[in-house]
Amino acid sequence: MSPRDRLLALVVAVCWGVNFPMTALALEHFPPFLLVAVRFALLAVPTLLLVPRPAIPWSRLLMVGFALGILQFGFLYLGMKASMPSGLASLVLQASAPFTVVIAGIWLRERITRRQAIGIGIAVLALAVIAVHRSQVAALLPVVLCLCAALGWALGNVAVRRAAAPNPLHLTLWMSVVPPIPMLALSFVVEGPARIGETFATVFTLDALPAVVGLLYVVLVATVLGYGLWTRLLAAYPSSTVAPFSMLVPVIGVLASWIAFDEVPDLVELIAGVVVVGGVLFASRVPRSPVAPLAPAAADETPAGGAAEVGTAGVVPPGGAPQRVR
Repeated sequence: MSPRDRLLALVVAVCWGVNFPMTALALEHFPPFLLVAVRFALLAVPTLLLVPRPAIPWSRLLMVGFALGILQFGFLYLGMKASMPSGLASLVLQASAPFTVVIAGIWLRERITRRQAIGIGIAVLALAVIAVHRSQVAALLPVVLCLCAALGWALGNVAVRRAAAPNPLHLTLWMSVVPPIPMLALSFVVEGPARIGETFATVFTLDALPAVVGLLYVVLVATVLGYGLWTRLLAAYPSSTVAPFSMLVPVIGVLASWIAFDEVPDLVELIAGVVVVGGVLFASRVPRSPVAPLAPAAADETPAGGAAEVGTAGVVPPGGAPQRVR
């Protein structure tokens, strides 16, 4: 992965880390299933009117929307509404990274390098340390719901890679067409028409302003910017290379929740967070291949007045075609 794309992956991690306290604010006014429906409806309407549909089969578009939209956020918002702290939710959701690597290995037959396995293993162990340390602050059900959300995210990661959309941002926007109607129907059945009516009737009040700000952040920053960059990276690199960056999200999420809700991390969490960052960076770094020395050419093989061309053919960057390195 190039330094520029690694920086873009870090930007995504920041966007998604701050997304957790913002989501907690939105859930103070919106019930979880309705929040999923409204979140994606705000994107779906302009997308249908202004954005060309990505040139991929409908089945793959539906799979991306179902996994990333319905499964991931339906379970995540339900878990957070069931008293999962936003910082801990950002942590548990990162189980999506090892889920993604395993699913990609089975579904797409992507090979996992030793470096990736070691880096992911280090990060997973550090996440496990944080999870065990904070396990007393969350009941079992919210944790299980967030693990289901992580599985949905992993399925979505691999589905995006499988879709191979020519314009990743268009895919990010068009996946928003899938969740609104099913989630609104689910909200009507589970949360009830009275709760839905009350939510919309009071949405423009001063008390609802923090929730509206949180919703707008979720839509514009976490979804449009975050997933636009994420799908672009997944289209360019193997899932096992991109997915480890998602493990940076809980580091940002814990810090953002600390600032927003005074969820103070202690020394164990801070040290483990540094280890997570190190494991991700180690897993994403592609070591340089040594260039074999060339045999000295005979004097009469070099054109007069010029230099012999030195190159190595057949170097294949991740997700790219063979190139000549000079």
